[in-house]
Amino acid sequence: MLAVTEAAADAINALTAQDGIPDSGGLRFTLVTPEVEGTPLAVALAQEPAEGDQVVTAATGAHVFLEPGAAELLSDKVLDVQADAQGQLNFAVLHQGQGGQPV
Repeated sequence: MLAVTEAAADAINALTAQDGIPDSGGLRFTLVTPEVEGTPLAVALAQEPAEGDQVVTAATGAHVFLEPGAAELLSDKVLDVQADAQGQLNFAVLHQGQGGQPV
């Protein structure tokens, strides 16, 4: 199952609060078909999980909703946030148990 770091959970909570999304809302991952620019996933804020979504709840209460294909793809991954070259935070999907190597 996807793991969510504390930093990622804090970022999700900040984003949902900023957009006025209720506590039941969160970040939702879906598969993109066909893949866009080599990435198979799309991510967006959601008011609630869609039917069939797997729900991952972090210790801070942040929610991540995974449509079935995304849940399978991310089952052994960690969701984190990392700063880019300009210092802006971005979500990153890393391998579990391998020193947090980017996917």
